[in-house]
Amino acid sequence: MFPFEVTDRDGLARRGQLTTPHGVVDTPVFMPVGTRASVKGVTPDQLHATGAQMILANTYHLQLRPTAEVVAELGGLHKFMSWDGPILTDSGGFQVFSLTQLNKVTDEGVSFRSTIDGAMVWLDAPTAIDIQNKLGADVIMVFDECPPLPSERATLERAVDRSIRWAGQCKQAHQREDQALFAIVQGGLDIDLRQRCAEALVEIGFDGYAIGGLSVGESHEEMVATIGPTTQCLPTDRPRYLMGVGTPRDILAAVQAGVDMFDCTLPTRNGRNSQAFTATGYLKMRNEQYRTDDAPLEAGCDCYTCQHFSRAYIRHMFNAGEMLGPTLTSIHNLSFFQRFMRCVRDLIGKGSLASIVEEFPIAATGSHRVEDS
Repeated sequence: MFPFEVTDRDGLARRGQLTTPHGVVDTPVFMPVGTRASVKGVTPDQLHATGAQMILANTYHLQLRPTAEVVAELGGLHKFMSWDGPILTDSGGFQVFSLTQLNKVTDEGVSFRSTIDGAMVWLDAPTAIDIQNKLGADVIMVFDECPPLPSERATLERAVDRSIRWAGQCKQAHQREDQALFAIVQGGLDIDLRQRCAEALVEIGFDGYAIGGLSVGESHEEMVATIGPTTQCLPTDRPRYLMGVGTPRDILAAVQAGVDMFDCTLPTRNGRNSQAFTATGYLKMRNEQYRTDDAPLEAGCDCYTCQHFSRAYIRHMFNAGEMLGPTLTSIHNLSFFQRFMRCVRDLIGKGSLASIVEEFPIAATGSHRVEDS
């Protein structure tokens, strides 16, 4: 188990440090998503400059191409993608949900049709762990089943039972002491099932615990109502990770419930779609109002984009179809999320987390998601 120390508390919110073989991570932490061993449109040096501490990569996609064997032969995921900080790999379980039309789920595992060439691919608990052991990330995840929302209780129960069974198989298959293994709590919006799943996973024993199966269409209020009771079932001395979340509003609510780790594609996905995050809201950079605007994306932001380029220039890049537009906006968005998380950590230390909405009014507004183009 990697050392995890909680240094400050503000209600249920907590600030701490997770020590990994590739560095210490200050929590609460936001992890940019590098699905295929790349945070889209951003180099590792640019990513470091945003303040990112830890990133996420995807087991399923990396096994399809270039395969875990190739990554291992080339020295492991850190060397392969030239990222010297901590990495977390998910297990491929989310693809059970997101690629429903391409898979068949049984109690033994999942058969996928490859999104690359249509070939059939088999993924089960031991295989998911073997792939992640070869990739060599600092934190790896158990294989689980993420049910869609809404789902009938019978569907949720089946997913919980499989997730518990597969988690036990993952722990038995795990071979590397230099990788922390996190379990994933499922159960949809059913609090009883969430608690049953959490208690079973805690009994098996893992290095950390994640809350999965949210940010899949439920409301902010439903998410918050699920996170609180679930988090309270998890050990206080282990990291807690809310998967696939999310907006500043979602993150703040989860931190206030005691969550330590987050990941989401929003900074880069929205950046590619010409939307910039600011402390007060969102800018849609294709809009005519920015045609001659020489201000930076956000006043006072010290990111590379805001220090060198105007809103007018970035708008021009998008409207001219230049790839620099998505890159510059992604750099700003990634920097924004890291600045938000630093403020979260600082305010927890001061015992005044609730005041964050004064500096970041966006954290009090509704969720805003932009689809991939």
